[in-house]
Amino acid sequence: MSGAENEGRTVNSPVPPIVAIVGATASGKTELSLGLAEALGGEIVNSDAMQFYRGMDIGTAKAPEAERRGIPHHMLDLLDITEPASVGDFQARARAVMAEVRGRGRVPILVGGSGLYNRALLDEFDFPATDAGVRARLEAALEADGSAALHWRLAHLDPAAAEVIKPENGRRIVRALEVIELTGEPFSARLPEQTYRDPRTIQIGVDIDRSTLAMRIGQRVDAMFDNGLIEEVRSLLEQGLEQSRTARMAIGYREAVCVLRGEMTDSEARERTASATRRFARRQDAWFRKDPRVVWVAYDDPDRVGNALAAVRTLGA
Repeated sequence: MSGAENEGRTVNSPVPPIVAIVGATASGKTELSLGLAEALGGEIVNSDAMQFYRGMDIGTAKAPEAERRGIPHHMLDLLDITEPASVGDFQARARAVMAEVRGRGRVPILVGGSGLYNRALLDEFDFPATDAGVRARLEAALEADGSAALHWRLAHLDPAAAEVIKPENGRRIVRALEVIELTGEPFSARLPEQTYRDPRTIQIGVDIDRSTLAMRIGQRVDAMFDNGLIEEVRSLLEQGLEQSRTARMAIGYREAVCVLRGEMTDSEARERTASATRRFARRQDAWFRKDPRVVWVAYDDPDRVGNALAAVRTLGA
């Protein structure tokens, strides 16, 4: 279907559904989302936090313009490299985009591997305000004492939150402690419940076995380095990558920085990137497997688009 034909498609419903394609990185979410967008007359809404950044293209597997099949893509290239990515800001922007897409009779198709960002859009989930002074104090403590020490503090204040936030995830630990201090309530009480904001919502998960996924991750990592990740990172360093609280922590980018500093060989960087990505993919899969609302389709099913479309049709789309 050409871009012009796709632009003219609408769904046979007065209220288009909301569709989210979820699953582990490298499982095939992008390909499925494009096929489904063509079938439904949809538009892609990105929920990968690292794809918000201008210039972070190769290492985030951002679909090049030429490979988007003329389908509009939203929530890409929003931030300069030094700006922090905020779930609350993303929620406000993306919800506005989705409402605008639906208002034109089109289907917003959310695509990304971040469970929290997806839930922020799909579920009843509101973010408490932040306080610059409290945040700065906690970030200073993180810098001085390390994430493990702050995680220990969180475990005493809110064991449920500490159970789901990894000890090495300093940014989320700081945010949890900030919310606890500002609201006097456990951060875990603010986590989203599995209740869709709009009942015309469906999540389609890409099901893939672990060994195949590991192979695909290895291939993706090699392609990233072969296609210029090191040069991409060199350019981003000139733009202030190391001053970024968010972007500098992206898998692959931190390893590429080590190569440029002479602290790691190319082959070591590839292996560490692949290993970190495999661990990340396992966490992604575990997150989405806990949500019984997800409808799974096999990554290698020749009719995976048709099966996903059938699941969407259950909403009356």
